[in-house]
Amino acid sequence: MDTEGTVAPTTAAAARERYEAFGSTAQVVVKEVAKAMEMDRAEYRDRVTGDVVETARDALFASTLEVRVGTREEFDQWVDDHDEYEVRETGSEHVDNVVWHVAPAADTVVAATYQDEREAAVGTLRRQAFGRVYRDLVAGETDDATGDGNEPDQ
Repeated sequence: MDTEGTVAPTTAAAARERYEAFGSTAQVVVKEVAKAMEMDRAEYRDRVTGDVVETARDALFASTLEVRVGTREEFDQWVDDHDEYEVRETGSEHVDNVVWHVAPAADTVVAATYQDEREAAVGTLRRQAFGRVYRDLVAGETDDATGDGNEPDQ
């Protein structure tokens, strides 16, 4: 088993703080992409909305999420050892490999199975974890009275 990425916020407040930190980076990325597409100022104003920048921030945040990569047996053992987490698994239980993201802020682990395409599985899982766990957390729609955002990320 090995790990890719570094972000697994322990609280909703920590997730929001990490997400917000990507705001200026997302703006720079969008601006540079628009420049590479040779958009003039008028087209930039018309096409680059807050939703576009927010989408870039979503993708940046998701791309840093910590993902564990292992065999079906390693994942099953991890689940057995961490029964405090709700498991949300997609894919077939009859394939050899699993990628998973532990989201302590939501007491959830999001997992996806795969046979051969590790990189694709990791990318897909990160998008799924963002959509299923973090989207509501970073929007502030889930209260978290346990942390002030200063907790270290795991």
